[in-house]
Amino acid sequence: MEEQIGLHNLKVPLGSHKGRKYLGRGSSSGHGKTSTRGSKGQTSRAGRHFYLGFEGGQSPLIRKMPKRGFVNIFKKEFQIVSLRSIDKINSALINPALLKAKGLIKDKEKPVKILGNTDLKTAVTIQAHAFSEQAAEKIKKAGGKPEIITINAIS
Repeated sequence: MEEQIGLHNLKVPLGSHKGRKYLGRGSSSGHGKTSTRGSKGQTSRAGRHFYLGFEGGQSPLIRKMPKRGFVNIFKKEFQIVSLRSIDKINSALINPALLKAKGLIKDKEKPVKILGNTDLKTAVTIQAHAFSEQAAEKIKKAGGKPEIITINAIS
């Protein structure tokens, strides 16, 4: 009769558990004296940790490189929506919440700008934070109304 496999006769595969490396237990252990940390210095100490790009106390390359250009911390990043995509939405009022629901913008809290690359076929009221001159003109021409939302009201 065959022996059934069960929890009572399972064995751990050979080599699946590696023994702990005991450090600082004399020279005969193979991990004595410096305890596998080489010789003296910063890397042999406890709690050693260096930041990315650390060069052993030498001034790091990232600090030696010249800094160029200017970054405007007050720059406003707009989410761009074209009239072509707005024309496909069947709604009398289009606002950032609707654009987010339709997947045309990623975040309804960030400012939205409408660009006019095609003519609108229907009269719609569009609420956005900014309009290009061409877009505002084409919305009015179609009988719609471009309404500007203030950026401060959102955030």
